[in-house]
Amino acid sequence: MIYNRLGNSGLQVSALSFGSWLTFAKQIENDVAEKCMIKAYDAGINFFDNAEGYAGGASETVMGNILHKLKWDRTTYLVSSKVYFGGDKPNQSGLSRKHVMEACHAALLRLKVDYLDLFFCHRPDKNTPIEETVRAMHDLITQGKVLYWGTSEWSAQEIMEAHGIARAMHLTPPTMEQPQYNMFHRERFEVEYLKLFKDLGLGTTIWSPLASGMLTGKYLEGLPAEFTRAKFEGLEWLKEKLAGDKAKTQLLQTAALAEIAKQLDIPLPVLAIAWCLKNKFVSTAILGASRVEQLTENLKAIDAMPLLDEKVMERIESILDNKPKQPAF
Repeated sequence: MIYNRLGNSGLQVSALSFGSWLTFAKQIENDVAEKCMIKAYDAGINFFDNAEGYAGGASETVMGNILHKLKWDRTTYLVSSKVYFGGDKPNQSGLSRKHVMEACHAALLRLKVDYLDLFFCHRPDKNTPIEETVRAMHDLITQGKVLYWGTSEWSAQEIMEAHGIARAMHLTPPTMEQPQYNMFHRERFEVEYLKLFKDLGLGTTIWSPLASGMLTGKYLEGLPAEFTRAKFEGLEWLKEKLAGDKAKTQLLQTAALAEIAKQLDIPLPVLAIAWCLKNKFVSTAILGASRVEQLTENLKAIDAMPLLDEKVMERIESILDNKPKQPAF
């Protein structure tokens, strides 16, 4: 395993991490979740990602029960939660001080830990002043309930505003951002955030390195009649993403990328994940898995990184044909 600093912080995070978004308390049984966490931990993964909005909090409960059962040394792993998608009633969602505080306390109980290593604002909240959210996060840090706070899918302008407020008011600024980043979703990470990486030393915990499964190659023959993930409430968009007009182009690109992977003698998902890790501004890439075998394969991305030399990266770029104006590589 490779370990990177989380941006300019002193925190060491494994280049690959393990998340529970679409799997825990949804797709897989709890015993499979436990086996996957053990496999990840034994492979050197030290960051386990979660959120209050994953399976309505049940994902955190499953992970918390596993952590409690396994009794790993707390100094050897990082665990996160995210606040925003808490419920439908007033004050059960968003980034108000009330919800930020209550969401943190609820996550601590579900995860069965005394503190969260990372706590993310899961989305920007247009109805709450950023100053209110920054101060709430700062207070959680001073109380020892959170060690580092960050954002997820915030714009560069919003992140800069949070940093400006923190500096002006002597509060703790966000340390990291959790954006989507993969071969098919690049503009924000490689262009919009570039100044943040250079000027603020922002860390990143990227999600969906396999583009919602597109870059596994399993959809090259079309969506299966029984598309499992699309059955879950709130994931109807996923079927459109994988079967819409834009997907047709991406499927052609995926087929070409699969040829490169074949020539390198590695699975396509391993190629796609290794490609993400080649970007120096990726602190960690979050993996999801519904089977231990799937996780075992994707962990090989670390060993595959040296195979992606300059010539291979150029071949990949020629297939994608969407190189940003200011590439971050």
